[in-house]
Amino acid sequence: MTERPPDPMELSDLAVELAGRAGALMLRHQAAGLSVSTKSSVTDVVTDADYAVEELLRTSLARLRPADSILGEEGGQAETAGSLVRWVLDPIDGTVNYMLGLPQFAVSIAAQVRGQTVAGCVLNPSSGDLFRAAAGHGAFLGDRRLAGPRSVPLEQAVMATGFSYDPARRARQGKAAGQLLARVGNLRRLGSAALDLCALAAGWVDLYYEGPLGEWDFAAGLLIAAEAGVATSGLRGRPAGVEMVAGAHPDRAEEFFELLTATGVADIG
Repeated sequence: MTERPPDPMELSDLAVELAGRAGALMLRHQAAGLSVSTKSSVTDVVTDADYAVEELLRTSLARLRPADSILGEEGGQAETAGSLVRWVLDPIDGTVNYMLGLPQFAVSIAAQVRGQTVAGCVLNPSSGDLFRAAAGHGAFLGDRRLAGPRSVPLEQAVMATGFSYDPARRARQGKAAGQLLARVGNLRRLGSAALDLCALAAGWVDLYYEGPLGEWDFAAGLLIAAEAGVATSGLRGRPAGVEMVAGAHPDRAEEFFELLTATGVADIG
């Protein structure tokens, strides 16, 4: 007998519950003072709170859904044989902001069934903004249903992006962003891919692109954006993924995705 897939709404409800616990723990650690170290580069920081929040999420999921697998930014992959569901966790997306006290960071929790993201939650504990989505049920900020960005000409559109921790790649990304700035209305650099995608879903920005990314960076935010009606893409027409995530209003998406290719964003690597 084939196992019945779980209800996306139930997974979304659980993600929201877990995000609330994680956000509270983040704020407690921040108030108490952080221990900071680095990972891939001197600008790629991690705090004791990153590890503590991910451990909280992993322990909670192991108790509540012991048959599920987990992928987390800090702890990697924990496979459960035959599992139908995989959770994708970013305990603190925007760690540099978190460390500095800038109120633009979030916990991101996504649930995947057979490789497809079906539920997601992104919580900014500083503002209380809680974004959530379940496949086929729309995307919400609190109780407000999200409808995506404006349909405005690219020269009026506000674009969000992020940059690599690697200095050489960051320089190439900066050059490409400079070329894009001549073609779009303006640029916002918020410091969290998860919140950028949610901002796109909420209509706070009109365009977004970034890559490469970890799956934990975008899994929940990408579902929230898609459920809000955002058109998304990866490199050269491929689906959005670790190489590139881009999004826009459906009326402006083709032009924007072509512009990303024309300005060399697709070739940065």
